[in-house]
This record gives sequence, structure tokens and C-alpha cells, in this order.
Amino acid sequence: MGRIEVAKEAARLIYSGIADEYKQAKELAAQSLGERSIPSNYEVAVELDRIADETEGEERRRLLVEMRKKATALMRALSRYGPVLTGSVWRGTARKGSDIDINVYTTSPEDVVKALAKNGYNAVRAEEESVVKGGKMLRSTHVFVDIDGIEAEVVVRPREEGGEVDRCEIYGDLKRGLGLPDLERLMKTDPLRKFIPKRRYR
Repeated sequence: MGRIEVAKEAARLIYSGIADEYKQAKELAAQSLGERSIPSNYEVAVELDRIADETEGEERRRLLVEMRKKATALMRALSRYGPVLTGSVWRGTARKGSDIDINVYTTSPEDVVKALAKNGYNAVRAEEESVVKGGKMLRSTHVFVDIDGIEAEVVVRPREEGGEVDRCEIYGDLKRGLGLPDLERLMKTDPLRKFIPKRRYR
């Protein structure tokens, strides 16, 4: 027993849908195994990726390519708003049940919804979100789109936030994502590439 075993159990809890968040999964796993050692989010993520590979196999790789194709088309429809692909589809860790995450930058969420509709995408719903970061209130609008059964979440951020990069709470690196030109290039050269650091960055 040890932190690796806790990481494996936490990953299983997340993959099976028993736990939604890493913190909850790690606490439940440690409790069930009678362990005090708590793994890092990175260690759990590595195990989660392994479980998804073993369980989904070739279908997972096919899904990743399909989701990246859909993300490319969606980003082309939103090209004027500086779209950036983030999340598991950027990382290359997408699995069954994953969604497509895209950030766009504009002061008008309504224009984004109109651009989506003009290109044949219907917004399922839109939600406002406010978070405090560095003592400053940041607001964003989350527009959800269904693309042939795959959900895409388009996060509309203020134009002045374009170019800002946050540190990832799971992998510890910077969440740079992929802009449209980089994603188009990736699809031609290495559509299965993963963007995961080999170790946790502090």
C-alpha cells in the first residue's frame, strides 16, 4: 500500500463516476484503503489516463481525433474571437464522456452565439460565471453546444484576458492550449499527440 495505490483507486473512482473532483476522489481512496499518504493530482491523472487507455483502447484514439476535428471546425466558425482549445481535447487525454473546451475573447457573448448559429451550431444553454482571481472579479459566459452527441463548452472571456495563461492545478504546467493555426497543423502532422508534462511542475 502507498500513495500509488491511493492514486490508482482515486483514478478508478473518477473514471467510474463515483467521484467528480480530484480532492474528493483522493480522500475517498485514502479512507477506503486506510492510507494517510495522499498522492498529487498529477499522479492521479497519470493513473486515470492509463485506466482510460486500458478500458477504451483504439476507440479512445478514434474519439480523440474525431473531437479534435470537431474542435477545429468549431474554432473556424469562431475565428474572429481568437479561439483557444483547452482541456482534455487539447491535452490528448479525452475519454468517453469528455467534452470540448474552447476559450474565446470578446465583450459580446451574444455575438458568439450568433456566430455559432450562423455556422449551424445551436447553443443548448448559456451560463454566467464569476470568480475572484488576484483580488479581482472576473466574469465569463459559458455557452454549451451539442455537436452530434458531443458537448462543447465555449467560454467567452473579456478581450483583455486574451493571451493570459493560468497554471494547471492537475499537471502544474501552464495551460497554453492550441490556437486555430496550431490545431490545424497538428491535425495534419500528429493528431494523436498528447500535451502532458513528464513530471509535475511546481
